[in-house]
Amino acid sequence: MRRAIAIIILLFSLNFSLIAENFADYVNPLMGTQSTYEFSHGNTYPAVAVPWGLNFWSPQTGENRNGWMYAYTDTVIRGFKQTHQPSPWINDYAVFSVMPLSGELKLSHKERGVSFTHQNEEARPYCYSVKMDNGVEVSLAPTRTSSVMEVSYPSLQGQYFIIDAQHGGCKVDIDQMGRKVTGYVKNHNGGVPANFTNYYVMEFSHPIAEKGVMINDSLFAGRSVGEHDRVCGYLRFIVPEGEKLTVRMSSSFISLEQAKLNFRREVTGKSFNEVKELAKSQWNNMLGRVVVDDDNEEALKTFYSCLYRVLLFPREFYEYDEEEQPYYYSPYDGKIHEGYMYTDNGFWDTFRAVHPLFTLLYPEVSERVMQSLVNVYNESGFLPEWASPGHRGCMIGNNSLSLIADAYIKGIRGFDTQKALEAMVHQTEAQGDPLSVGRNGYEEYFTLGYVPYPDYYEATAKTLEYAYADWCLSVYARALGEVDIASDYESTSYNYENLFDKSLGFMRGKNRSGEWLFPFKPEEWGGPFTEGSSWHYTWSVMHDIEGLSRLMGGYNNMTFMLDSMFTAPPVYDYGTYGFVIHEIAEMVALDMGQYAHGNQPVQHAAYLYNYSRAPWKAQYHIRQILDKLYKPTPDGYCGDEDNGQTSAWYVFSAMGFYPVCPGRAEYVIGTPLFDKVTLNLPANKTFIIESTNNGSVSPYIKSAELNGKRYTKNYISHFDIINGGTLRFNMSDKPNIKRGINAEDAPASLTKVEN
Repeated sequence: MRRAIAIIILLFSLNFSLIAENFADYVNPLMGTQSTYEFSHGNTYPAVAVPWGLNFWSPQTGENRNGWMYAYTDTVIRGFKQTHQPSPWINDYAVFSVMPLSGELKLSHKERGVSFTHQNEEARPYCYSVKMDNGVEVSLAPTRTSSVMEVSYPSLQGQYFIIDAQHGGCKVDIDQMGRKVTGYVKNHNGGVPANFTNYYVMEFSHPIAEKGVMINDSLFAGRSVGEHDRVCGYLRFIVPEGEKLTVRMSSSFISLEQAKLNFRREVTGKSFNEVKELAKSQWNNMLGRVVVDDDNEEALKTFYSCLYRVLLFPREFYEYDEEEQPYYYSPYDGKIHEGYMYTDNGFWDTFRAVHPLFTLLYPEVSERVMQSLVNVYNESGFLPEWASPGHRGCMIGNNSLSLIADAYIKGIRGFDTQKALEAMVHQTEAQGDPLSVGRNGYEEYFTLGYVPYPDYYEATAKTLEYAYADWCLSVYARALGEVDIASDYESTSYNYENLFDKSLGFMRGKNRSGEWLFPFKPEEWGGPFTEGSSWHYTWSVMHDIEGLSRLMGGYNNMTFMLDSMFTAPPVYDYGTYGFVIHEIAEMVALDMGQYAHGNQPVQHAAYLYNYSRAPWKAQYHIRQILDKLYKPTPDGYCGDEDNGQTSAWYVFSAMGFYPVCPGRAEYVIGTPLFDKVTLNLPANKTFIIESTNNGSVSPYIKSAELNGKRYTKNYISHFDIINGGTLRFNMSDKPNIKRGINAEDAPASLTKVEN
């Protein structure tokens, strides 16, 4: 298995080394950083990393423990942080930060901030550089577990370097003679065993002239070791004018010895520029699996900035031993295991497009993620749903089932498929701790056919997501030959029907007695829904849009409901939330009716016109979203970016298609944004999407060809893409209302599509 994976990686590296360009320089890591608790333009931070790296680094403008570690509107830098944060709502773990200072020694994160301007800042995926207003210049480049920092001080006076081990149990150990610092941090925000630890090691290019530690709020000058709940260490240097202090840093979740091994392997003897160029090459190789040819430079920047976000999470939580074999500390049982582990992902977000993008363009990553899912089940008794780094109590659904089904149906086999099936079934029939693990309300779901409200919060949303998960399980079980399991779960995948009110045309909450909740307002958020309203969750039947259309009374009625979502006033009732949550504010700001692209449940909805025989309307709305709701700037997103999902929507949609229903080996066609896109696929295959007569006023598909033959379908097979070929679109400024309107043109559904 390991040799097979190594061969796949080698084939990819050989292929992409030939075409690598400076794709990484189109990326703006500051996209989405102009965010606040009240309103999100992405809720991102400038992650300096390699794709899926074990550690990221970021400038820290916020105080310690602030989930908004970097805000574009902030004016001071408090440190440079080794971060693992997947979201400000989840917050960080295993954190320490460093901060070069000039002049007076200030250790506290509240006091040591130094002002800066964005004019003196450069952010790239592979490097971050800034010259702060006090004259200190810092540059940072990453490897997978390590980093190299260069510091230029403006004078010989007060050349300090702060190591902030933050809180939660930590240690700073200064080896002055060896020019090294080692230690550990244990801080986290839940979901890990008691022995959870991040061990770190640092090495400095110049002698340490002075040292000391601050334990809690007490300063101990000259002391070498600090170990307590809160610890900061400080070093003073005398770096001659014209020279730079080079700091090499590594860490490990396994042991201090492993941190030292990571150090030797990744940064020993390497200069800052060597590390920077290697990281840049890694980004170019991965970003280069999609080559875009177009004159619209802003759209190119947006595209590659979004693809960069997709390639950050989930985080590789494994390391390599002396024999270069993967192994990891398990954040579930606290033991060391061989193999692969991934973390920092909320599948409620990323099952929709991030992981389908992996199955298409990065199948070797998807295969390792599947192995990781099985490992989590073996070590905790459940599949993960929101991991950071262990099980976290966040969001709903059994979307891990979607990942497994989608990967298998699209040809990924390198994992224990029978154990995965066992885990999937168990996930639907048990409740874990926290409530997001397993299936909350599973007994009522199977006996009543729905999860009742108010017995269970967010019950209607849970029912809809469970029904989709059941369909995923049925598809997977049938592919493995487990016909009885497949039949049982296909039957319950129709449970969405139990919460559709035909008299109103919306999904509604229902109590244990089978009565509809009253009063009902489709614009009311919360209650039986999750971060949305009935306007959004009514469409959460990805596996059976044909069945949903019949509940609505046919294609015309479904089209009317979709039209209404985009044209209804953006009014709201904040319902059980009790205040205007940021997702509501973002929907109102979009001015696209009740459509709320800034949150995930409705992001597939514009594509549903392809099912209701009005594909030209999908083309119009998708192009509107592409053009108006994304830009490569600090305010470039219209809501939370969320581990790559909102970015993956853009990446797929700009290419011209989208995975409306993961677990089905097809993509629904939208409208291509670019003149030409080349997908570099396994086995040296390429798939090209070309568009003629394209432009900002030409979102409509006049005609299409697949490999030279007329193509009228509103979808394309996964296997048509990975086998290589060319899909050509002839675009127009006028809709073609006769194309894609026949039964055979419609995407698949659980309910059979008929004329």
